[in-house]
Amino acid sequence: MSVTIESGTLLEVNGTAFEAVIGMECHVELKTATKMFCGCRNVFGGEPNTNICPVCLGMPGALPVPNGLAIEHVLRAGLAFGAAVPPFSKFDRKNYFYPDMPKNYQISQYDLPFTSGGTVTFRLPDGALRSVRLSRIHLEEDTGKSMHLGSSDGRLSGSTHSLVDFNRAGVPLMECVSEPDLRSAVEAVAYLEALKRTFVALGVSDVKMEEGSLRCDANVSIRPVGSSEYGTKTEIKNMNSFRSVGRAIESELARQVSVLREGGRIVQETRGWDESQGTTHVQRSKEQAHDYRYFPDPDLVPFEFGAAYVDGLRAGLGVLPQTRIERTIAENSASGEDVKVVVQQAHQLVDTPGVADYYDEVVALGAAPQAARNFILGDLTRLANESGTPVAESRVSPAALAELVSLVESKAINSKIAKDLIARLWADGGSPRELVEREGLSQVSDVGAIDALVAEVLSANASVADDFRAGKAKVMGFLVGQVMKASRGKANPALAEERLRAHLAGE
Repeated sequence: MSVTIESGTLLEVNGTAFEAVIGMECHVELKTATKMFCGCRNVFGGEPNTNICPVCLGMPGALPVPNGLAIEHVLRAGLAFGAAVPPFSKFDRKNYFYPDMPKNYQISQYDLPFTSGGTVTFRLPDGALRSVRLSRIHLEEDTGKSMHLGSSDGRLSGSTHSLVDFNRAGVPLMECVSEPDLRSAVEAVAYLEALKRTFVALGVSDVKMEEGSLRCDANVSIRPVGSSEYGTKTEIKNMNSFRSVGRAIESELARQVSVLREGGRIVQETRGWDESQGTTHVQRSKEQAHDYRYFPDPDLVPFEFGAAYVDGLRAGLGVLPQTRIERTIAENSASGEDVKVVVQQAHQLVDTPGVADYYDEVVALGAAPQAARNFILGDLTRLANESGTPVAESRVSPAALAELVSLVESKAINSKIAKDLIARLWADGGSPRELVEREGLSQVSDVGAIDALVAEVLSANASVADDFRAGKAKVMGFLVGQVMKASRGKANPALAEERLRAHLAGE
């Protein structure tokens, strides 16, 4: 069973309106050369059990040494969302048995994480602004990976034996825990996308879900609208794409509604997501914090962070993606452009490496923001995809694009000439203004010159002119095209159509 639950949609249970209550736990593998507590390489893939040592295998007597860059990554991630960095923090042991965790405990953080609080602000696809509170961002080590062999779908059920690859064991893992502020699957996906673009911009992770460097668990419940009490939650695991996250949450919300409608009760449990079936299924009862028997790790000393050090990290964050997005929206607030389109374009700019900086430089040189976005996300992106060369590394410099936008905005050239120039600049570089002046490409906006072309076209296409006079309005596009052809693409298209209509009306 599945339903599409947009932001703010209410759920009906036997005449009572319910709302979704969703919190997210995101595990993000950090971009470091080595693992969290040893010198083994932090790389994806490779032959099983080749990037391992006594420390990440939990051998007796092996002592962990913290990865300083991983800690800095977590602090910067928290600061990017306005989180607090406490002056004192520590690592704890989280005790539980999994076959892919060699020590039978995980080095994690419990009551004194590296950052606490903060807010993730993001835009929904319809342009609405949302904010979600963060509970904490803490640092821990990843587990190994179990592979269940002999079953058709790779799951434990039906497998004949299991193997464990410990290459991933000990990889630095940042866990971001949100408050239950999300109210729909749409909001949950937009929240995750905001996290991803921020972490990529900071350089703390590549955030590739297909490689397991971003893994999400969703805590889902429903409650009557107006209630301050939380309903019984279930935790959904095994989601390997943003699309899966959205589908899994929608499916679980529909399941919980169905259970309550039939007079049942929601049980707190961990549920897996079956992508092929589009449903969640029970995995185990949900553990509580006391089940893990946390205590401070005796092999690792506590950490103290000075105010000057934290201020230095905050100052080095640079321009963050959401700041760019809001700035782009503000730039177009008076243009009348659909906010949904602007938000979509703003997301495209910040989600493509190097493009946001390129766009900022073009606008800083005086180009109209909307026109600059249209060129970058249109012709330049197409050429980049065709050639494999990123926009920011192409021969079209920000100065050249700003110049081209100015030529179009001032009506010195028309859109057809602009497209031809973009292709030439991509291939050879140079100045569009110099090309226009040298080759006489300026747009023809002289009424007398246009009238001469219009007369020529109407004379050569008398039957088409008669069709227009008879009510076939669509032929106007053909006639304008003929004027453009006669002018070698230099005529002002709007003026050409205006003069065509005047001539056809006998004016």
